[in-house]
Parts: sequence; structure tokens; C-alpha cells
Amino acid sequence: MRPLHATLLATLVLVLGGCATPGPDLVVLLPDKDGKVGTVIVQGKEGNTTVLNTAYAKARTAPDGGVQRGTASQVEVKEAFGGALAAQPPRPISFILYFESGSDELTDQSKQVVRRLLAEIGRRQAPDITVIGHTDLVGADPSNDALSLQRAERVKSILVEMGIPADRILTAGRGRREPLVPKADGGTEPRNRRVEISVR
Repeated sequence: MRPLHATLLATLVLVLGGCATPGPDLVVLLPDKDGKVGTVIVQGKEGNTTVLNTAYAKARTAPDGGVQRGTASQVEVKEAFGGALAAQPPRPISFILYFESGSDELTDQSKQVVRRLLAEIGRRQAPDITVIGHTDLVGADPSNDALSLQRAERVKSILVEMGIPADRILTAGRGRREPLVPKADGGTEPRNRRVEISVR
């Protein structure tokens, strides 16, 4: 494949090249789910460069070693990269569950979020789940460390009861070290009494 040098920022870049047979390389810059794009610099065989920084901007290496710039249509992207796009795993998604003060009991509102969490996990063939427990700033570090891990383990047990394999779930407790809402030491804050869940 001819040399391609790229700098990526919050974007998806698709490259179709002649790895097995000689031919032009094609680079297409796609927007992320929010419509944002980064920047890609494509360098041709002769050292000339083209900057791609708009959605669907494309660069194709020319037979003479130059780089031809243009804009790809959605049809062209589908034809060239449809297989690669279809093979992408679902994007990671995050959830936050909140707890009653001093316990591993979910708030009523968070019990409703568990349903959405389970539905999202069900959409994935082999989910990897990370569950990180947190506390507010009330109490000493050792007790908060234990409570944060207890909260994470409680969420894990709920997921396992719903059929998620235990070996797909990683748990940890951070105690009071990473508050969402900073408070004076010893201050209570419901949003800090939480478990953060990442589903990949």
C-alpha cells in the first residue's frame, strides 16, 4: 500500500487500498455520531499532501503519484466500505445508577434505568461490562472504599441474575476519590452516590 500519514481527531476514516494488487488508495473522512469530523493528512507517493477536514471529503492516489481530492457520496461510501461499516461493533454506551445514602439500595429512578441497561446489553453478542462504584464524601476512606465496591458488586449481581455471564463483568470501587460534584469534605451529595457502567 502506498504511504498514508494521518492525524485523527474524533472521526472515522475509511481506507481502501491496493494491498494485494497495485492500484489507487482511497481515504474517506466520515463524521462521528454527532456530525463532527477531525483532520486527516494524506501524503501521496511523490510527497505531496492533501488535508481532509470536512465530512465525506475524500482523497485518492493517482497513477502519477499525486493525490486527487473530492467529496464522496453516501452511495460511494456504501459501495466501497459497506462491509467494513457493517462489521463494526456497536459503540460503547454508559449508564449511571444512583444509590440511597449509606447503602447499596438503588434509588427508585435508577431501578427504571436498569431496564434500559439490560436492553442495551441484550443488543450485543458478547458484551464487556465495567461497573465502577462511588460514594459521596461522608465518612472515612476505608468504609467508603468498601461501600463503593459493595455497590458495584450489587449491580453485578443484578446483571448476573438477569442472565449476563459473570465473567463478562468487571467491578471496582473508587470510594469517595472521584466525586461528580465536588463538595466540602464530609458533604453529602446524591449524585456522588453512584455506579458508573460502561457497556462495550
